[in-house]
Amino acid sequence: MMSTDRTYRVLPILLTLVLFGCIRSDDWKPPVTFCNSDIKANTTFQRVYDLYQGTTTKILQDLILEAYVISSDEMGNFFNTLHVQDKAIIPTAGIQIEIELRDSYLRFSPGDKVYLHLKGLYLGRSKGIFALGSAYTSFGNLILSRIPAHAISKHIEKSCDKQAAVVPMVTTIGDIEFQHANTLITIENLEFSEEELGQSYAVAEEISKRILVDCMDQQLLLRTSGYADFSQKLVPQGMGAITGIYYPENDVPQLLVRSQTDLSFNKERCEDFVTEFTSDSLFISELADPDNISSARFVELFYSGNDSLSLNGWHLDRYTNGNTSLGSSLDLSSLIIYSGEAAVIASDAQSFAQTYGFVPSLEAGFNSPADSNGDDNLVLVDPFGNVIDVFGVIGEDGSGTNHEFEDGRAVRNAFILRGNPVYLFSEWLLYNDTGGNGTINQPQNAPQDFTPGIRD
Repeated sequence: MMSTDRTYRVLPILLTLVLFGCIRSDDWKPPVTFCNSDIKANTTFQRVYDLYQGTTTKILQDLILEAYVISSDEMGNFFNTLHVQDKAIIPTAGIQIEIELRDSYLRFSPGDKVYLHLKGLYLGRSKGIFALGSAYTSFGNLILSRIPAHAISKHIEKSCDKQAAVVPMVTTIGDIEFQHANTLITIENLEFSEEELGQSYAVAEEISKRILVDCMDQQLLLRTSGYADFSQKLVPQGMGAITGIYYPENDVPQLLVRSQTDLSFNKERCEDFVTEFTSDSLFISELADPDNISSARFVELFYSGNDSLSLNGWHLDRYTNGNTSLGSSLDLSSLIIYSGEAAVIASDAQSFAQTYGFVPSLEAGFNSPADSNGDDNLVLVDPFGNVIDVFGVIGEDGSGTNHEFEDGRAVRNAFILRGNPVYLFSEWLLYNDTGGNGTINQPQNAPQDFTPGIRD
């Protein structure tokens, strides 16, 4: 017969086996979160925004805001913040909530409907982003801070409604400025820029911003915490779609993703987007050094091609007098020129407009290629470094030569329809104050002796 003492020793062991032996690890569930469906919102996001008066503001009214959770800190890319928007579908506003709560995804998951009790909270705005939270005083200023853990349930109450399917707004980089901050969006046909390939999402323990580009080379930043679980993974090399929270800090478009699965880059990368073009149909058609108004000098470029031509990467160079080294260069990238039209580049835009009656295509400035006194040499260069057209002979001062237009004008003959990398006097008609080497000794006065913008 078993002794009583032994029986007492065995009973605790048996009870332990009965209580815990049949419990499996996957039977553990997140803690139960109480919910409430009897609450009614009495304000809107816009009305809350309107409470902000330039400094962190305490909300004194008994306001209730209805919202949907769109962030998750499960993968570590969000820390003590909760992001919500006003609607699950087609949102019109969003806001960031500062909370002292780690693993908040166990309590608030994407799609959860919540009610924000705003009375006693503070509304702030940092770098253009609205946020709610608690506050502390520093040097007399209220600084937004996190809602303490014990007060979260007082201010954020979960609805008993079924979790909603939050549908991100589909947009493009070009249209992203029309999206609302702190709302969920999707952008398709994106890829990481060439310089980001081979990099991880973030530098360890730092916030990193990686450049995303579309097939037109428009840029967007992906902001990732160095503490995110996926921060040390290499960014994908392909092209595809990304879903994230739009975060335009200081008006700089950025995305925050919940996890690596918010990116689906399984397509081939974009083909190189060509923004630079060449054509020998662009050439110098008129040069002006008026005898009466030196500030009304200009250079005219004419385009005889059939399609419009972007001058991205083009430049016009000036070699002063007999110098073989570059004197000045003018970037023409801002110009687009159309078939049968001319671009007029003035040395002084105001003087040009007063003299000729219209605004030039571009102002080049003092000592620029458009400010030649008639004995300099000009070179038109395409984006690839090819010389498309030349006026004059580099290394030869124009004075007394067949490429002098001092106090006068150099105009391209009407039958010339292509640029020429070698200067030919036969392509030009020149007026000056000397008449040397076949040129015409007849100084020209502005505006009557010049035709800027009109091909003779």
